[in-house]
Amino acid sequence: MKRSRYGMLAWLTAVSVIAGSICGTFGISPVYAQENEAESMREGEKEGTQESAGASASVEIAAPSAILLEASTGGVIFEKDAEVRRSPASITKIMTLLLIFENLEAGKIRLSDEVTTSAHAKSMGGSQVFLEEGEVQTADTLIKCIAVASGNDASVAMAEHIAGSEEEFVAMMNRKAQELGMKDTHFEDCCGLTNSDNHYTTAKDVALMSRELITKYPQVYEYTKIWMEDITHTTKKGSSQFTLSSTNKLLKQYPYATGLKTGSTSKAKYCLSATANKGGIDLIAVVMAAPDYKIRFQDAQKLLNYGFSVSRLYTDENAEKLPARAVSGGREEEVGIVYQEAFRYLDLKGNDVSKVEKKLILPEEVEAPVREGDIAGKAVYILNGKEIGSVEILFAGTVEKATYRDYVKKVFAFFF
Repeated sequence: MKRSRYGMLAWLTAVSVIAGSICGTFGISPVYAQENEAESMREGEKEGTQESAGASASVEIAAPSAILLEASTGGVIFEKDAEVRRSPASITKIMTLLLIFENLEAGKIRLSDEVTTSAHAKSMGGSQVFLEEGEVQTADTLIKCIAVASGNDASVAMAEHIAGSEEEFVAMMNRKAQELGMKDTHFEDCCGLTNSDNHYTTAKDVALMSRELITKYPQVYEYTKIWMEDITHTTKKGSSQFTLSSTNKLLKQYPYATGLKTGSTSKAKYCLSATANKGGIDLIAVVMAAPDYKIRFQDAQKLLNYGFSVSRLYTDENAEKLPARAVSGGREEEVGIVYQEAFRYLDLKGNDVSKVEKKLILPEEVEAPVREGDIAGKAVYILNGKEIGSVEILFAGTVEKATYRDYVKKVFAFFF
């Protein structure tokens, strides 16, 4: 194993100590030196800094509130009164789906779970899939009913299955909204059917929960991309087929559409959270309170087309292995290092992101003790001579400071 110059110095010192003990001359202590090339790192620096489009006026839409963002970075490309509180109608179900997938991931429910429809779930009006009281469907089928046909009855059935009651599930929804920073959101039901003034959100907050859903649980697309699919109702009256038909007409109108959720009531008017993917870029366009159902889809397409025209995405998964750092004065002489995360940068100014350069800022050697997870350095990304973001590099292990006994062991291991 290659020894650092400071590690070698300490090792030789230990040899001298032992030799001195043998000759009756004792008292030499190890000498340590420190070199820190990463002192210039700025604390709290944000990774993945992005350029602002500054071009909200470049798109004209009829809806009074809207926002467009890139999903992987969260970069806002366009917004129009995006923080005005409005009734969300069935795009409320984005949060319902998010909590369903969270519970699936946590193993609290399974897709194969049999869910029994309650009288309360059956009583839901508006958009529904006509579940009967006592009817049993799998969680997988009910997710389809929610994502494809916007079934209010299916939403309540799943809410009760997860939380015991719709009321407790709604409390979970509001806690999750706070966790995501949705400061202008409050839910009163799990499906958006209510006309209460206390059930509200904003285009910005809808985008936040949409982003959380599609980035953490991309398997939701397996449901939101369905145009039509049959399910079977099995009740005391017998079995019958029912066709789920998507409420998201963008699936047929827009070639890059992947989801996500529509909503409309007399209070909310016409709402939509539309997701689309083109060239590896995922966009989310939220439209709220559009005057009619056609305009919400037209506005969403305008936003998505604009977003794809101006967006350039640079990604670095940071998957390569980094060379270990030499450790001075430690029980071990090396320590591994790893990237904290991948890097993504959204450019909206027409720059050539293929020219992004990465520079590693790391010390050649570190001094023990070293703790796993502590910052070792960073990777800095530069475009056209300007830093556009960074990713921290962390120590992958712990190295304790070497004691006199450790040096004695090394010496004896060397000679014997």
